[in-house]
Amino acid sequence: MPELEEAFVRPSALIEAARRITVKVGSSLLVEPGGNGIRSEWLSRLGSDVAKLRSAGKQVALVSSGAVALGRQHLSLKRSPKLALKQAAAAAGQPLLMQAWDKALAQFGIPTAQLLLTLDDTESRRRWLNARATMEVLLGNGAIPVVNENDTVATEELRYGDNDRLSARVAQMIQADLLILLSDVDGVYTGDPSRDPSAEHMPHISVITGEVEAWAGGLPAPG
Repeated sequence: MPELEEAFVRPSALIEAARRITVKVGSSLLVEPGGNGIRSEWLSRLGSDVAKLRSAGKQVALVSSGAVALGRQHLSLKRSPKLALKQAAAAAGQPLLMQAWDKALAQFGIPTAQLLLTLDDTESRRRWLNARATMEVLLGNGAIPVVNENDTVATEELRYGDNDRLSARVAQMIQADLLILLSDVDGVYTGDPSRDPSAEHMPHISVITGEVEAWAGGLPAPG
């Protein structure tokens, strides 16, 4: 059906057709790079967009990065590969992150709820079911779950490492019709556009092939 194929190409049609949407927000969009905390105006505009989705009858779950970046600023920590330092930053930054989300959505009368998950939580059937049941109750009662990785307890072996993968698990968990990744990169490229000027933007990918996977490169190094 040509009209169905066309709908898959147009993001607006995907959003319109979706009943339940998971939105992942990257830390580069949420946090000012110069140490000034949350980008409040940008987050407020996103809150307005989320409110419009809800007014259209859609349920929304959020997967939000930003705790580590905010915690580093708050504690004046330097970026380090050491897991303990990242966990300390996450512990300090997570309350600040939730305060920001609560403020951005409260102006539209939308309550928020925090969920912190590890890879282990979504690999264990019992924990998976518990988390899913919690989110179903929240969504059913008009609250927006704000999910982040539980960095303060996750070991190196049980970390997602990035919230893109966590958001995919959350979308699967709540049977979302659509997963939207908000990032400072405007989509998938055939290479790293910051390093390869010939990298091409791919607006639509219908099948994941080995070539497509190669475009992604390797997993990011721990933070």
